[in-house]
Amino acid sequence: MDFLPEDETYMARAIALAERAAKSGEVPVGALVVYDGRIIGAAHNLTRRIQDSTAHAEFLALRRAADWLGHWYFDECTLYSTLEPCVMCAGALVLGKLGRLVYGAGEPKFGGCGSVFNLVEEPGLNHRLNVTRGVLAAECASLLQRFFKGIREDSA
Repeated sequence: MDFLPEDETYMARAIALAERAAKSGEVPVGALVVYDGRIIGAAHNLTRRIQDSTAHAEFLALRRAADWLGHWYFDECTLYSTLEPCVMCAGALVLGKLGRLVYGAGEPKFGGCGSVFNLVEEPGLNHRLNVTRGVLAAECASLLQRFFKGIREDSA
């Protein structure tokens, strides 16, 4: 699927969330859920801060969107994430019947949306997402590279 005109705008908002995560010591991933042109859920990673392996940006944004919608089906929503969702998050996107996924950087170690596994387009599952990959990918990847470089330098 080609980029839509609004994809870069929403991804820039997700990048701002990822930058906030990095400033607080979290892995810099930001995500937001858009419904009918409105952001209804937004979050960044909180796994380190709250010591919860499920506190990924995508999960948290989905929870906030579900609160707003009053249900957990996201068939009319788009989720924007600065990083390709992991297998755990990809499973949640399929179960929630997300309409569309847009992500920035691929995740070659844990990716669940095409890099390592591809749960979101798996023909054997009951739902498949429309996926747009690589929106502002260089900017998204740069955030992650700087963050992990800083960790390596701090531990050296």
